[in-house]
Amino acid sequence: MSEASVLRFRRVAFYEGVSFLVLLGLAMPLKYLAGFPLAVRVVGLAHGLLFIWYVLLVARLYLDGAWSLRRVAEALVAGLVPFGTFVLDRRLSQAAAK
Repeated sequence: MSEASVLRFRRVAFYEGVSFLVLLGLAMPLKYLAGFPLAVRVVGLAHGLLFIWYVLLVARLYLDGAWSLRRVAEALVAGLVPFGTFVLDRRLSQAAAK
């Protein structure tokens, strides 16, 4: 079950990371430079929901015993840093290949 859970997490992490970059790189400039606040409202909502799902999946992996507290901390920090989820995905991929 943990392998499937990690795969689900990696997929959600990818979309969460993309939504974060779209929010920072597209929606925020549209709001502040072009006066188009709807972009932040829409992308921000999607990003917020994906982030909540991301955190819930991190908690699930910990509670299922698949991840250590160190891995949980790494994942939570990765979710707060631009491109962090992509770096984490690479690490998870490398760990799975071992």
